[in-house]
Amino acid sequence: MQITGENITLESLYEIAHKPQLKAELSASAKAQMQKSRSYIEGRISSGEVMYGVNTGFGAFSSVRISDSEIEQLQRNLIRSHCMGVGTPFTKTETRAMMVLRANALAKGHSGIRPLVVEKILEFLNNDIIPVVPSQGSVGASGDLAPLSHLALTIIGEGDAWGPNGQIVPVQKLLQEKTIKALDLQAKEGLSMINGCQVMTSIGLLSVWEARRLLWLADLAGAMSLEGLRGSRKAFDPLISAARPHPGEGKTARNLIKLMGEMSEIGQSHITGDHRVQDAYSLRCMPAVHGAAKDALRYVAKVLETEANSSTDNPLVFADDNKVLSCGNFHGMPVAHAMDFAGIAISSQASISECRISKMISTQMSELPAFLTPNGGLNSGHMIVQVAAASLVSENKVLAHPASVDSIPTSAEKEDHVSMGTIAARKFKQILQNAENVVAMEMLSATQALDLIAPLKPSAAVKAAHEHIRKTVPFATEDRIFHKDVEAIKAMMLSNELMAVVQKAVGELEW
Repeated sequence: MQITGENITLESLYEIAHKPQLKAELSASAKAQMQKSRSYIEGRISSGEVMYGVNTGFGAFSSVRISDSEIEQLQRNLIRSHCMGVGTPFTKTETRAMMVLRANALAKGHSGIRPLVVEKILEFLNNDIIPVVPSQGSVGASGDLAPLSHLALTIIGEGDAWGPNGQIVPVQKLLQEKTIKALDLQAKEGLSMINGCQVMTSIGLLSVWEARRLLWLADLAGAMSLEGLRGSRKAFDPLISAARPHPGEGKTARNLIKLMGEMSEIGQSHITGDHRVQDAYSLRCMPAVHGAAKDALRYVAKVLETEANSSTDNPLVFADDNKVLSCGNFHGMPVAHAMDFAGIAISSQASISECRISKMISTQMSELPAFLTPNGGLNSGHMIVQVAAASLVSENKVLAHPASVDSIPTSAEKEDHVSMGTIAARKFKQILQNAENVVAMEMLSATQALDLIAPLKPSAAVKAAHEHIRKTVPFATEDRIFHKDVEAIKAMMLSNELMAVVQKAVGELEW
């Protein structure tokens, strides 16, 4: 993969983060742009000019002039002092994404640093020397200062890295084994390595990729539940979504029609023998609710891709315009707002999924046996499946409170407004994991419901999903450990095998 400063996408980042065998290199054009910027900065340093972050202190110490003989020590001190991350480390995959994004931001050539800095980040990446980066400690204002400092510390040979079998080892051990030299920082390079939003953006992009898959699976789970509840397809008529042309609504309606296919025996039974005029909102309003989540997620993906291909350093160097400009491009608010929005959208998606589970276990809302068990009383059936889903949905309500509405002054009031964007990204990741479990629970209940209304047959796509799940998760004639069933279905979801089965039956779904 060529690192150009402009070519990161949702898909390309996910791929290189998850495939250590893929290699990255700095493109020739980006290298030339970086060298032009570096030569310009070196010229201004040699003239004796005072420039923030180059020959001054940082933050509240910005007025302190640093002598030329101390500039390199200044950069090392910055990295060491800012390594204040705590908590469980980010995964290797997540940190690989951070390294790619930081290299890409610097490759745009507005940081005034040597191309060697990016080449060294990529050398570490390509040789699987991945820094250990604690997940907590960033307020998302002057970028992700604390976590990116841990990343930079490893690149300069002083931090920890992931060793074999997930062990944490001093990076010097790996550098000696692989005969790789650490980076020696020069003027401005320490600051440039840590000024930016690459931690929150990488967590966001990787999670959005997973969330896109979840939205497809949620449409499938909804279709399975609708068939299990003998619901109506009328609410997905294209005339309806055309009358309210939000893109996601139309896409969801088309997905549901595709998943329903030709009128199934279950669908026909609704027309000929069901007294209900219209279904509950969680069935009838799937295009509106699922569609809104799709629209939100596409917006978030666009924001994050823009951020991934942006210059987020301070100051920024514009050699062609003869300017070095102090700025606030490191502030994480664009990402923070987007990640909070994503968390709200996926929380809502999980909520409507839980509503459908609740309908399936209730004799007041369906003609199915209470709690989806043939022998209720002796067996509790899916009683606690719904309870667990309700718990996760309520947990998401807490997590969905926007982090970006909070701020707290830092650095002696110099950095007086902060974004909390990394907290927003971390919250979104947890919300997504909760939602994945809820959708797996819905699929578990829906497959049970489909068996209970046999011999009526569902649509082809629903039938394909049902049969695939039943290869691992059998019909529950009596109580068992349903946790294991949920884990098995979730594994099918996360491995993409379930979507592959469905897409083989009906083709690609939209998002």
